Amino acid sequence: MDHRSTNNKLAVVKNDGPIVAVSGLAVLILVALVFYDSALPEWQAYQSEFRNIVEEKFGSERAQSVPVGIQQLHVKELGITDRCITCHGGVMWKGLENSPEPYRSHPREILAKHPIERFGCTSCHGGQGYATDAGDAHGPIEHWEDPVLGSRMGEFYVLSDKRALMQMHCNSCHRYDRETKGASFLNRGKQLLAEKGCRACHVINGRGGTVGPDLTYEGTKAPEQFNYERIKGFHSAFTWHVAHFKSPKDLVSESVMPQFGFSSADAQALAILVMSWKKAAIPLSYVPNHNFRDVPTADEKAKEERMLNGPGAFFVKKNCFLCHSISTLGIEAAAQIGPDLALAVTDVQSRFGRTLDDFLAKPTGTMDVVLSTMITLTPEERNEAIEKLRFAHQLKQQAEAIAAKRKK
Repeated sequence: MDHRSTNNKLAVVKNDGPIVAVSGLAVLILVALVFYDSALPEWQAYQSEFRNIVEEKFGSERAQSVPVGIQQLHVKELGITDRCITCHGGVMWKGLENSPEPYRSHPREILAKHPIERFGCTSCHGGQGYATDAGDAHGPIEHWEDPVLGSRMGEFYVLSDKRALMQMHCNSCHRYDRETKGASFLNRGKQLLAEKGCRACHVINGRGGTVGPDLTYEGTKAPEQFNYERIKGFHSAFTWHVAHFKSPKDLVSESVMPQFGFSSADAQALAILVMSWKKAAIPLSYVPNHNFRDVPTADEKAKEERMLNGPGAFFVKKNCFLCHSISTLGIEAAAQIGPDLALAVTDVQSRFGRTLDDFLAKPTGTMDVVLSTMITLTPEERNEAIEKLRFAHQLKQQAEAIAAKRKK
């Protein structure tokens, strides 16, 4: 038996003892740290850091006033409970305007008109107010379809104004404003709505045509209600609307909606607008000027009255004016989509090689869809339309003849 070999082995074991003990202690400490980290709520770390920031900037006495524990706001009128201020401790503080998030002060001019105790946080910013960790609170997460509409989401959708998506929530109260200060995307969307005559085909806020779907509560639709088969990239209601505004037929092959040639910025503005149209139980006191109705302007009323009582009233009642003007009969199209029907007698002949009578009896192309599904004419109404269009053409010829004489 080799006693030296045995002694050497025993010496090694003896020397390894402290190493094993230290290693075991290190593993124990690591496990304790992991357990402590998982057991320590995320918001406690934010509150601790916020207290340090306050102490460094304002002193230890001010730091002692920093609230501890879960903080929440309950706005009974809006039915919301928000715990955002648990982590966003600096919202109401002055002097932290340049601090990093979530410790930064909220812009004072906005809070002056939208006090946090009256509006909460999520009514404007979105997000899950009950949540107490950043991931769940900010989203997007499964089964919570209202994430925080902040700069991160704006960067994802490549918006020129990274916070523009938040304007969807502004429209909850400002829906019937002609223009909302500070909401440039909403204002642009409303401007385009009027310029392109969207109401000619769509009911919006109880007014409009029935050629297209009612858009009054379009923003209430769930993302699952949209068909994304032809959408490349990320699938969401916002990407669907933007793509649809840019090229309707690419998404809905049977659509009769014109391709207006919207830029990406205009399509985004319109998407933000239509997604803001949600069913919302907003108390009257929250609505500016207590305006809960979409009322036509005096000019719009006068124009409608003039056309309904003029020589072109037939074309207003049959909704032809939604797409076509008839200039000599005083009819101005809600959306300048189709040609002026004052030229229909010659225009149909030059474009289709057919008489107006024959074309209206057996229309082709888009007019075949329109006259078979949207604007149905009895034989008597078709004859009336032909007679009135011939009269409109005669007036056009007379006006052109007079203009030609004046040039001579």
